[in-house]
Amino acid sequence: MPQQQGPVAVLVVTWNSAAVLPGFLDSLPAGMAGLDWHLVVADNDSSDDTVAVVRKHAPEATVVETGRNGGYAFGVNAALRAAAALEGGGYRAVLICNPDIRMAEGCAMTLVEALGTPLPDGTRVGISVPLLYEEDKRLIHSLRRESTVSRALGEAVLGNRRAGRFPALSELVTDPSAYAEQTPADWATGALMALSRECVAACGPWDESFFLYSEETEYCLRARDLGLRTRLEPAARATHLGGDSRVSPRLWSLLVVNRVRLFRRRHGLAATVAFRSAVLLRELSRAALGRRPARAAVGALLGAPQSRHEV
Repeated sequence: MPQQQGPVAVLVVTWNSAAVLPGFLDSLPAGMAGLDWHLVVADNDSSDDTVAVVRKHAPEATVVETGRNGGYAFGVNAALRAAAALEGGGYRAVLICNPDIRMAEGCAMTLVEALGTPLPDGTRVGISVPLLYEEDKRLIHSLRRESTVSRALGEAVLGNRRAGRFPALSELVTDPSAYAEQTPADWATGALMALSRECVAACGPWDESFFLYSEETEYCLRARDLGLRTRLEPAARATHLGGDSRVSPRLWSLLVVNRVRLFRRRHGLAATVAFRSAVLLRELSRAALGRRPARAAVGALLGAPQSRHEV
């Protein structure tokens, strides 16, 4: 499918992001090289100098001050509405970025040009993602398979990395060949993704009931259900500075609980009970090793359902 012409809307959701924003803004000209683009920043009521940093370093950007921290999907939707108002909403694609992303030169062009590509199964690329690297240049395994009971159990028994070698036993895709070619996936981590105009129109708003974590999973799976696939573009590269969920008990427990919540939406009660039990087994085994994030996740899984505001 030929790509529409027009600018690319670059959407960033911020919350107390002043420390990482200058580097992100400085990297944009190279990362967006070859494209007409406009930056939209949705700020979720930061208490630091985030908004001032944007206005100083990117005075041409559209800044949406949402007035409250309603979550990541809430911020994405605010930015999407602002982008739709730009020049009558005539953008050719949307690039959704975390403020701690640093794009390599030409990254966005590669992602945008991949959108709309027909795939052998009759679907099209609706979401494209780059290779992501840690600051120390290690590859991040960003591709994922849809959750199943067997995958949750495999991760509980073998661990993500070992289980990732077997498609039936892990969500995580660890096969090196998958990261060496244009690989479709059920979903991918959402630190940086390009969405086609068709995908945005077909899928509608992001699901704000997920305050943080699983919102990109839900969106990618929703797009896949509509015939719009997520695909890795290995020629596009970026560095991701984040990773708080791996060390913060609060964030890790939210991530784990939201995985179960999303599974319940797409499966019956019996399957959900089995999935939750497998996830709980994984966290219990790690809690027994003294890992505080796992202990917090066990408490969240065994306690009352977590509100989207409990962060």
